Amino acid sequence: MVLHEMLVALAVGGTVMAVTYATLEHGLRTYAVGAARVESQQAARSAIERLAHEIRYAGRGARWTDAAIAVAEPSRIVLASDLDDDGTTSDRGEQVTWQLVGTVLRRNSGTGAGAQPVINGVRVFELRYFDTDGAPTSVVTDVRTVEIVLVTEPAGPASSLAQGVTTQVSTRVRLRNR
Repeated sequence: MVLHEMLVALAVGGTVMAVTYATLEHGLRTYAVGAARVESQQAARSAIERLAHEIRYAGRGARWTDAAIAVAEPSRIVLASDLDDDGTTSDRGEQVTWQLVGTVLRRNSGTGAGAQPVINGVRVFELRYFDTDGAPTSVVTDVRTVEIVLVTEPAGPASSLAQGVTTQVSTRVRLRNR
């Protein structure tokens, strides 16, 4: 009789432990997915806001009359501004390059520090260029609006538990100085 009661108690205890473990594991995964989603969204918003600000103000300078965008490629953009009003953009910091290298979105301001990482875990970085009428263009002097599409995924330790979590952010930015 004692052996029978002991087996029943072990079976009930084992079931309770299995249910507890499954509940805790589900909670951990839910937390990891939530944390990864927040990380991915914050990184994407921060990067797109910074890039949009730089595009918006490209072409500054009282004596600068050339294009505000020096290079307009689908995954790379070079912005030009005459910050010291000398009529050129050859000085440090007057040309800023944004491009995707692997899964890292990088910004190079030409200050000698090289291309600095802005965010990690970028799956897609697309740039589309439009003229005054809203028609797509590849001519840098005609660009008046830039559409940015950024798709990110978590790049930190939570990424292993949160496979497949992505964030897509997009916006259109109008150049103010052209």
